[in-house]
Amino acid sequence: MIHDKGAKILKFHRPAKAVLVAISMALIAIVMVVALTFSRTTTIETSGLNVRTGPGLDYATIGTVKKGQRVTILKTRNSWYKIRLSDQRFGWVASWLVHPKNNLKHVSNLSEATIVIDPGHGGSDSGAEYKDSTSKRYMEKTYTLQLANRVAQELRLRGAHVIMTRDSDRYVGLKPRPALAESMHADAFISFHFDSSPARNEASGFTTYYYHKGASKRLAKALNKQLNNLPLTNRGIEFGDFLVIRDNTRPAVLCEMGYINSTKDFNQIKNASYQQKIARDIAKGLNNYFKN
Repeated sequence: MIHDKGAKILKFHRPAKAVLVAISMALIAIVMVVALTFSRTTTIETSGLNVRTGPGLDYATIGTVKKGQRVTILKTRNSWYKIRLSDQRFGWVASWLVHPKNNLKHVSNLSEATIVIDPGHGGSDSGAEYKDSTSKRYMEKTYTLQLANRVAQELRLRGAHVIMTRDSDRYVGLKPRPALAESMHADAFISFHFDSSPARNEASGFTTYYYHKGASKRLAKALNKQLNNLPLTNRGIEFGDFLVIRDNTRPAVLCEMGYINSTKDFNQIKNASYQQKIARDIAKGLNNYFKN
């Protein structure tokens, strides 16, 4: 009886294996159909777009694709496309440069970069303030957003992928700000603030802060060096224990672009031309940083 049962079991297992093979083949077919469904071809609209070994600026370049060349997009990660070229090679390209929103003439490391811009404060968190003779309050959160928008616009003109931690007067906690840079695998994180001294008109100038040595300190140096032509005193770079740059493994700096409770500094802070000068200098500083 034991041998008879064993024979029956063997007879049962043979068709079971065939069923498993059939199921496996069906699953493979489904996966292939899904892959083909979600892949799509597109035409590159940028000249000399770099193809990299992975989804980010810190991966090696393995070639370029020409304007007008067709490629197959297989998947997306960190806003980069994995593509298959016509010669069956695979690589990654910056998705925002495949169909750029502006007339980008050439691709640079800056245009391939993902940059998180952080306007300090917002919403119920007004930050520091300036009070005029009528006691009218001018809040830091207003001017950090104005400046951040100008910087973002300047970087986008150069092709960069810019993400804002806030784009309106709303409250954003401190921890989500560096978390955004982490999740997007940002190549740079820049937080904008305006300083305040214990007494009015006691201090003046701007300072660039870093927390981590290495890339963050190099970023601070590159940006701060480019800001030398501003009408306020450059107080240089300093170590700063601020959460948004401390809890950030991506290259991160915090820029205090003047003392808001200084009449001299506030007259610059509220000035559109001062903000635009900062925006252009930040773009130049980032360009130099990514070149190196």
